[in-house]
Amino acid sequence: MKASSIEQTVSSPSGGNRQKVAFAKWLATKPAVLILDEPTHGIDIGSKAQVHRIISLLADHGLAVLIISSDLPEVLAISDRILVIAEGRLVAEFSREEATHEKVMMAATHQERKSAP
Repeated sequence: MKASSIEQTVSSPSGGNRQKVAFAKWLATKPAVLILDEPTHGIDIGSKAQVHRIISLLADHGLAVLIISSDLPEVLAISDRILVIAEGRLVAEFSREEATHEKVMMAATHQERKSAP
């Protein structure tokens, strides 16, 4: 992140840069699990790709990352495992390899239920 000056407040950068600051604050606490709710909502495409890289790097280094997102392409792109919750219940679970847009949407809309553990 590049600041315009040392006096720049955290609230003045772009949404993507604010999100990076939030990541830094969370990681400073050395969490065992990072729970991210809509981590890329409202940020530009370039920042979104950077956030995805950060999430993947953290997971590759052993941090457990739970992402809650309504952005299905994002979920499919960066998740190792996808759990579908509909009406407050776990209705399906997919590995990265078996998850498709169609399968996830069918589970979310109760058109097809797959056994969940």
